[in-house]
Amino acid sequence: MKKEVLVFIFDGYADWESAYVCSELNAAETGYVIKTLSLDKEPKISMGGFRVIPDYSVDDYPADFGMLILIGGYAWMKQLNNAVLPVVEDAIKRRIPVGAICNAVNFMAENGYLNQIKHSGNTLEFMKDQAPHYSGDKHFVEEQAVCDSNVVTANGFASLEFAKEVLLLLNAKTESVVLEWYKLHKFGHYRL
Repeated sequence: MKKEVLVFIFDGYADWESAYVCSELNAAETGYVIKTLSLDKEPKISMGGFRVIPDYSVDDYPADFGMLILIGGYAWMKQLNNAVLPVVEDAIKRRIPVGAICNAVNFMAENGYLNQIKHSGNTLEFMKDQAPHYSGDKHFVEEQAVCDSNVVTANGFASLEFAKEVLLLLNAKTESVVLEWYKLHKFGHYRL
């Protein structure tokens, strides 16, 4: 049976930030399947206009899941997604991988999950502005995406690098296949 990867969605989520990782994890040859999670089961509309009915709410998500992915969007800046915190806490406590990209990284920072591990994000200054309780500046790395202690973080311009780190962390495909996939998507068939 395939493990479920829970992707947290909300009105205005940045749909492109999860496109690479979801399409690869949801492929037939992996041991994973994508399911959506939200604060409730009402339809959510992405920035791109996709209308999605969540599979789970924060009140009925499965006890056994393979990863939690938090996608960016402006709602994080207004603290509109704070009710997902118990799901994040559950995943961290049970060492279930968590991925956060763009403004979702600031949520992780504000709630103390990045204070002791290497991580990335939009910029250190922006993170400190958006996460006043964050104290992990010495662990901030200026890279597109970083994986440490089962947590993948990435800036909002790094959806491809985010996907690569998640695929490698979950061993969804062999390292050589993931790196070849990354190279093809990063550079295409033809170099300029």
